[in-house]
Order: sequence, then C-alpha cells, then structure tokens
Amino acid sequence: MQKIRLIIEYDGTGYHGWQLQRNEVTIQGILEDRIRNITGELSRVMGASRTDAGVHALGQVAAFSTSSDLGPERIQQALNALLPSDIRILDASIVNNTFQPRDDALRKRYFYIIANQNSSSGFLFRYAWLIRQPLDLKSMRTAGAVLPGLHDFSSFMGTGSGIKNPVRELLSLEIRSMKKISFMTGGVKGNFIKITVEANGFLRHMVRNIVGTLAEVGRGKISADRMKEILLSCDRKCAGPTAPGNGLFLERITY
Repeated sequence: MQKIRLIIEYDGTGYHGWQLQRNEVTIQGILEDRIRNITGELSRVMGASRTDAGVHALGQVAAFSTSSDLGPERIQQALNALLPSDIRILDASIVNNTFQPRDDALRKRYFYIIANQNSSSGFLFRYAWLIRQPLDLKSMRTAGAVLPGLHDFSSFMGTGSGIKNPVRELLSLEIRSMKKISFMTGGVKGNFIKITVEANGFLRHMVRNIVGTLAEVGRGKISADRMKEILLSCDRKCAGPTAPGNGLFLERITY
C-alpha cells in the first residue's frame, strides 16, 4: 500500500465545492471517480481544505492510499488525461502513510478579488466579486488590522459548522489596490482590490465572511471601529454578509 499526495489546481465555477455531496458534482467526487478508473480501487481522497461551491484553487493538497504499483508520475499523467480540463494535477508524490493533508498543514493562504467598478471584465467575471459602489480602502484596512492574532472567530464562522473549537490564528491580512490583473500574455485593466489572508486554519466560510464584512466597512455600512466589537461578540449575526464564492482562491498550503 502506498500513499500518494496530489497538488491540484481547479476552476471551481462548475462544481459544488470540494467535498462529496449527494447528487452534486464536486472536486473530490470527480477525483475519486477517475482514480477508480485508473487503479480499479475505491480510494477516499482527503483534501487539505474543503473549498466551497465556486471557489478556486491554485494549490489544493490531497492524498489517497492505493495498492496499485503505478508510480506517482504515471498516476499524475493518467489523471490529467481523464480529468476535466478545469481540474489539473500539478504534482504527485509518494508520502508517508501517516500524512494527513488537513491535520499536518501549518498554514493556509487564500486571496479574494473584488472588482470595484461599474461593469465586470468579460474574462474575469468568474473570478471576482463585482461591487459597483466605491469602497473606502483606508477604512477597510483599519478594520482588517484588528483581525490578525489568535482569536475566537465565531463571528465569521458559517452557520451549521460542526467545529467545536473556533479559535484560529490569523497570521496576516493584506488589502491592496490593483489597476491591472495579468491575463495570458497581456492584462485586464480595472479597479481591483485583492484581500490576502493567511492562517493556521480557517473555519467554514471564514474568509468569505471576513471579506463580506470588510466590504460593508468599505461601503460605509459598518464603521471600521466596530470590527473589534464584532470579533469579540463571537456572534455571526453581528458581522457582514458572506461574500460570493467566485472571488476566492486557495493559493497555497504550507507543511
């Protein structure tokens, strides 16, 4: 028996998230189906992050066990030949049987793209949240500066989560303005906001709820000074709405 670690990128637009769901097409479900076609085995593929519906990944990490004697390079080639074009295996390697993609991760990094302009790009509309009302970046940065550190992030945890310990350490949060996003060999011009967050772990919908709250601050609907109050309340109802999934990218996972 060998354990194979995969590094995966995917466009989440056409999928109902990572995790297996009855009667829904998911990244995990597609991978397990293709692995069964290759090895003849029903192998559970465990991912490091359960990305939501519509969320994308540049560096998702997953692992599965197999008794097949196929090497990781052959498995990578076979998977890429069978997978839809919006899911790619960037790397495959053999790891220790004790490796756990979720539990062994030291930190995870996500970024979120907001298109703060009147209309969406014909190329980037799948990958950015369009907000037409001008956002106040200074206020958003003031509010965001409250969040790094070790906190109970219940105020930003999605409802229905079964997590018993909502304490996470947010290592960094950066908000920057971008006038151009590189695309192919050129670039798409516009007024973009990139929010990057890194933590030792995230709660369900945590990044999207933080972004949604920061957007409300930028709109002037929530005062920047209230962010600390929202965080300490540990009450989801005090924070802003959940940002759409399409602007969120899982960038990398560090072990």
